[in-house]
Amino acid sequence: MKSRRQSAILDVVEREAVRSQEQLRKLLASKGFDVTQATLSRDIKELGLLKRSSDGSYQPAGGDATSAAGALETLGRALSAYLLNIEPVQQLVVLKTGAGQAQHVAIAIDKSRLADVAGTLAGDDTILIVARDAKGAQAVAKQLKELAH
Repeated sequence: MKSRRQSAILDVVEREAVRSQEQLRKLLASKGFDVTQATLSRDIKELGLLKRSSDGSYQPAGGDATSAAGALETLGRALSAYLLNIEPVQQLVVLKTGAGQAQHVAIAIDKSRLADVAGTLAGDDTILIVARDAKGAQAVAKQLKELAH
């Protein structure tokens, strides 16, 4: 439940300008997550959300200016928390997550800018990574497995 709620929080703050915990709490309630202010506060801290100086809305720490090391660390945390299975298939890598978690992991993959990744496509619980070639798919699968542990 916690991981689904946190995934929903990330989804909300990436789609809308959320400027207060109360606004976020109401948006989560509309998605079926009834949370207390204390739980929401803990989730915000665990997710590393910060307020943007330009408009005061929540954003993941580092925003788009995340360093390569920071992006890989974030990816490692996301994989450790949500990844269920990795399967390379020719030039593709298929990742399975819990329900509602694929978007969060795919964003972390995209932000990490792995050399062999041409792009990602995420559904609810499945991510398709397109590698530059079959050898690259094997390398990506290996790297993601290492980051997950």
